[in-house]
Amino acid sequence: MSQEKTKEKPEARIQVIDRAATLLDSISRYSKPVKLKVLSADTGLHPSTAHRILHSLIDNRFVERNGSGEYRLGQRLLQLSNRLHTDIDLRAVALPFMEKLRDKTGETVNLTIREGDVVIYFEKVTPNRMMHVQQIIGSRAPLHVTGVGKLMLGSGGEDEIANYAQRTNLPAYTRNTFSSLTALTDECLKSAAQGYALDNEEAEIDVGCIGVLLYDRTGNITAGLSVSAPIDRRKDAWIEDLQAAGKAISAQLGYES
Repeated sequence: MSQEKTKEKPEARIQVIDRAATLLDSISRYSKPVKLKVLSADTGLHPSTAHRILHSLIDNRFVERNGSGEYRLGQRLLQLSNRLHTDIDLRAVALPFMEKLRDKTGETVNLTIREGDVVIYFEKVTPNRMMHVQQIIGSRAPLHVTGVGKLMLGSGGEDEIANYAQRTNLPAYTRNTFSSLTALTDECLKSAAQGYALDNEEAEIDVGCIGVLLYDRTGNITAGLSVSAPIDRRKDAWIEDLQAAGKAISAQLGYES
């Protein structure tokens, strides 16, 4: 009997890890916090099993639960994602440049990283004005509805865009969302070629963004930098300032253009 128990223990531990990884994968596919019943259906886990594993993940800060009982990926995963991209503290490097950009534009500046098919808002700085765009750190948005997300897709080429479209079916968030593969491909490739992308009320009506990419010392995309503003306040003149900030941050991360 003791031999059988010894054999079963490693298998039980591996099963728990596999189930936890499956739950994390499921959560990451959603741009908004998701309910337990949805995660249970996605993973095939009984709700009580999923609930038990999720709360262990919460204890370890890999998952967070909001007041409505919905789950999202936690801050610890954001920190690990940052370390994966670079051994330099991305937030510490970017913040001074983000603050200068905020002061110059008078609008919200965001730092985002990619996690699968979404971007995660990793850091932000907001202006001292009553009406401004409010992004929640840790919130997620599909790649095709954000400026930096479209740049990330465009940098991967047509195959990357087509595979993303097949996986996600390009859900529309507003009437301006690119929900056809042809239109999205044209927009992503154009954005990548010009070095910046616009979000023209594609994620949220009355909100417009300008985004650029940040690169690390290996030349890989490490994050995105964007300015978000009410659409009637967004200015094309910010593009040059945003690109300059992006180049300066990338240089601090070791990127040589």
